[in-house]
Amino acid sequence: MRLTPSVDNPLPAALFGIVLGLSGLGQAWRVSVRLWGLPATVGESILLGATGTWAVLLTRYLWQALRSPQLLRKEFLHPVQGSTPALLAVSTLLVVLAVLPYSYGLAAVLAVLGVGWHVGFSLWHTGILWQGGREPLDTLPTLYLPSVAGNFTSAAALSALGFSDWGWLFLGVGLFSWLALESLVIQRLWQPQVVPVPQRPLLGIQPAPPVVCAMAWLILAPQEAASHGMIMLWGYGVYQLLLGVRLGPWLGAQGFAPSYWAYTFGLAAATVCTLKLAAAGVTSAQALAVPIFVGANLFIGYLTARTLYGFLRRQFGTMGSR
Repeated sequence: MRLTPSVDNPLPAALFGIVLGLSGLGQAWRVSVRLWGLPATVGESILLGATGTWAVLLTRYLWQALRSPQLLRKEFLHPVQGSTPALLAVSTLLVVLAVLPYSYGLAAVLAVLGVGWHVGFSLWHTGILWQGGREPLDTLPTLYLPSVAGNFTSAAALSALGFSDWGWLFLGVGLFSWLALESLVIQRLWQPQVVPVPQRPLLGIQPAPPVVCAMAWLILAPQEAASHGMIMLWGYGVYQLLLGVRLGPWLGAQGFAPSYWAYTFGLAAATVCTLKLAAAGVTSAQALAVPIFVGANLFIGYLTARTLYGFLRRQFGTMGSR
């Protein structure tokens, strides 16, 4: 992985998936404090790391956009990767939740920027899709990022800031967009043409919509934590995560790559939902809370270590070759 963008080694928007995994895990640790009394410093440290990673990636990505706008255009128009710039907004809106306990003003400014980018990019990207001309084999879970993930995280951030009416508006857009896209993505997976090995990590986004929807809904209406609809959303997300475990060797046919961070958004959101439902007295969530929490920490911790190792190895290798 290279964090210094250049024409030969561009910084892809997909790397913002690192922020999604870290921030979600940090939120899960925040819930664990009141559920199990675990140290608050752990979660806050993870969220600090997520915020720092977001700041570095955003600075680099914007600098790359200014220096090489052709790279930006190429990524935006790519049939599969073209959805990933939505992660700039999604990661920013998750940072809003991280900084909100410390500064409402900063969180509000970031929310305006995040929602603004989300709405603008989502409308542009969806408008491209509606004009047709796509190959059916390019229909992969990355399509969820602009119109589903962006709306759900907008709902969560706006609700946390006290604008619940706006939050419900965005939640509705995200929910119906997800339902419209789900069957298209599943249909593509059933095609005779198998998903190419380099694209398989992108399937890690598939479990995210139901649990990210539930996570946003829990912020909007925490009193509904034990409702049947909430448990159904959470259960569907957990089922798809288990399906990912069942397909582990097939999904992991490619060697380690930062694209595997795509799995962490759904995993972290499922962990947050599980802990919140457990705190609300949902017995199934109480039974699954510990293994899901431990599993999320192990998997995201492993990805963090491998990503840092790859980055340091590349940096020191570059320095040694000079």
